Amino acid sequence: MRSPRQGNRGGLSRRAFISAGLGSLLSGIVLPGRLSAQVSPREPSDRMQAGVLVDLTRCIGCRACENACLTRRGQPSLRPALAGYGYGQGEDRLTFRTWTFVDSPRFVEGGSERTIPVKVQCLHCNEPACVAACPVAALQKTPRGAVIYRESRCIGCRYCMLACPFNIPRFEWESGLFARVGKCDFCDDRIASGLRPACVAACPTGALKFGRRAEVLDEAHGRMVADPGRYLSVYGDKVVGGTSWIYLSDVPMDRLGFRTDLPGEPLPSLTWKVVSKIPVVIVGVGLILAGGLWVRKAESPDGH
Repeated sequence: MRSPRQGNRGGLSRRAFISAGLGSLLSGIVLPGRLSAQVSPREPSDRMQAGVLVDLTRCIGCRACENACLTRRGQPSLRPALAGYGYGQGEDRLTFRTWTFVDSPRFVEGGSERTIPVKVQCLHCNEPACVAACPVAALQKTPRGAVIYRESRCIGCRYCMLACPFNIPRFEWESGLFARVGKCDFCDDRIASGLRPACVAACPTGALKFGRRAEVLDEAHGRMVADPGRYLSVYGDKVVGGTSWIYLSDVPMDRLGFRTDLPGEPLPSLTWKVVSKIPVVIVGVGLILAGGLWVRKAESPDGH
């Protein structure tokens, strides 16, 4: 016959085990539920989503796109547009206030040095990693395809900067206590009003073509087929699930500074694959800890 102490010890250990198991189970349900609101995959639609085709073979590096972007937001111009058709050498890179710039990567081809002007800005991913990473929904993807930033919600965590595979968002370090991030907003207000983005409207050579993303993709691949001797690379059609900005080039994209090591699958979907396993991990760890607690109580002389 077991003593009351022994019987009590057995009862307590079972309750401790059950409580710990239920606690871990609830944690496994509630925690991923909150995370999934941020990173669960969604189905993008090209029907309403805007896109821009950037034909680098037509870009002359005039930087009219840069000045149009700055003028639209009331910022001073970097330099007069079309001034000698000269572009910089990367000195005016993305900042909190500069949302696009024309880079000038140089490389050796056929024994001679070659420089190609490349417009750089947010690519507005179909499934943005920055949106999924933001814990307060300060970043949002609109039905028009633009990834916009809402300053009133930002807490300055800079998770968006860490999550972006293209290193686009810029933090205003001089803002003191007020956290702000700067990035291209795809002129979402202009698109909503039926206008083209400011940079596209300012381009004098047709290097930038605006339309629906599906149409832009068709145009890009159509140019590749029609003139295979001119075009070599398309970028943005598949990388990280696709982007709203599609690039055409006559040289490999990695030579121009584009990341070619990224997966074709959307990054939030990859995150979801990890997050979806959290319930199993949490419950398993919880049960192991509860089992250890049970054994320790059972082996304790006084049952505590």
